[in-house]
Amino acid sequence: MTNRPFLLLRGLARESRYWGDFTEYLAKSFPGRPILTPDIPGNGPLWQQTSPLSIEAMTQSLRSQLTITGPMDIIGLSMGGMIALDWMVRFPEDIASGILINASACPLSPFYQRLRWQTYPALFKPVRLDIKQREQLYLNLTSRHHQQDAELLKQWQAWQEEHPVSQVNTLRQLKSAASFRWTQPTVQPVLIAASQTDQLVDFSCNTALASALHSDIIVHPTAGHDLPLDDPGWLCDQIKQWLTKLDIDRIK
Repeated sequence: MTNRPFLLLRGLARESRYWGDFTEYLAKSFPGRPILTPDIPGNGPLWQQTSPLSIEAMTQSLRSQLTITGPMDIIGLSMGGMIALDWMVRFPEDIASGILINASACPLSPFYQRLRWQTYPALFKPVRLDIKQREQLYLNLTSRHHQQDAELLKQWQAWQEEHPVSQVNTLRQLKSAASFRWTQPTVQPVLIAASQTDQLVDFSCNTALASALHSDIIVHPTAGHDLPLDDPGWLCDQIKQWLTKLDIDRIK
């Protein structure tokens, strides 16, 4: 059994604690494998720093935080998937494989699919909302299974009170994600994990990525954008099956 580290990358304005139970499921599925969860500047413990204005700069910052070298299996959610793509292309020696969860890239998908136009009115609300209201909005937009989870909401609110993500940093991260362009294929194998009922990113963005990367794709029929939150057990099982098959194929 390999001891390759997992490198987990979250999305827009979310720190590593938002991986929630997923990291525990991953640790149980792959005992002994390190799980690395660095944060983008502006998020989590780095909340007082200024967020980079490009996905490439985010990759550089995250890479500089690591003390473990590759190869690693990278798992990126949403904007984290864009960073994972950039990382795989520019530093291929670091990454053995990539799992991209509800990610997207220009020019494969138009902006109104990469961030569904139906969500625009809701996304303008946070500037007028307090932390409790804002986190409830984000929970409603990203989850299909936990929208009424009062304990989870309370936890999210506490994290934002401890490490508040500023409106300026949120906008800088949004600009970075909007301007990211995928330009060349990866040399590593890629698995696309998609949620059929994602409210933030159009499902077609996943199929466009899978087609362009010639990658495998798995689809959850009921989860929201935050698939690791809505069904961490299912996602870990799928990742384990895929990585096991990859390792078997490498041996052959």
